[in-house]
Amino acid sequence: MTRIDDTFARLKAEGRKAFVSYIMAGDPDYDRSLEIVRGLPGAGVDIIELGLPFTDPMADGPTIQLAGQRALAAGQTLEKTLQMVRDFRTDDATTPIVLMGYYNPIYSRGVDTFLKDAVEAGIDGLIIVDLPPEEDDELCIPAQKAGLNFIRLATPTTDDKRLPKVLQNTSGFVYYVSITGITGAAQAQAADVSPEVARISAAANLPVVVGFGIKTPETAEAIARVADGAVVGSAIVERIGAGDSADDVLTFVKSLADGAHRA
Repeated sequence: MTRIDDTFARLKAEGRKAFVSYIMAGDPDYDRSLEIVRGLPGAGVDIIELGLPFTDPMADGPTIQLAGQRALAAGQTLEKTLQMVRDFRTDDATTPIVLMGYYNPIYSRGVDTFLKDAVEAGIDGLIIVDLPPEEDDELCIPAQKAGLNFIRLATPTTDDKRLPKVLQNTSGFVYYVSITGITGAAQAQAADVSPEVARISAAANLPVVVGFGIKTPETAEAIARVADGAVVGSAIVERIGAGDSADDVLTFVKSLADGAHRA
């Protein structure tokens, strides 16, 4: 059982849905980013997705791309992202952290070294968007053996033939991408999402959380009603990019979390 498994078990026992938030590590700088990350659990976040800045983020929309550029310009690295998790863990030993990003920085560090360091730092799961199931031996299988959840994305184009392959080594939860295209591009619709979540849930026997296109407390509530949780990233990152104070960002996060938790 990982922290992610424990969190979903607790939420299920409480009859609540999960609220998952994404921010880019190091955006706009290390200290401000750490301040926001440390405040997320108090704002109602159940699971933190921490973005790993990368120079060529193919699946990210402009908002997340700019966040990555700000973080890289401020000197954020994979090592500093691991250190941010270590710093967070000095005060919080229970909130799950999922590292979300691309394979290149991990490959450059070396898979074995990265996994050892990630477990030591206190990371609980990985979402690596450019590693398909056909490459599970690269990172997915070693990560599972190291005790990390490997969380896979399913999309509106993941048909019944492809779905078993996507799910074969997935653990923790399934991340359903509610829209086709890049992050932050459109608004998620619960009516469209509901049958897809039901289809994936039946095949996966895992919690299904929905992300992409959730920008308001009302949408977070509507999506959480038809899934096991809601993920918000771009709408939060936009506030950080606009220069909002940490308190203002966390107040907005709390409004989203309250929406998801009303479901």
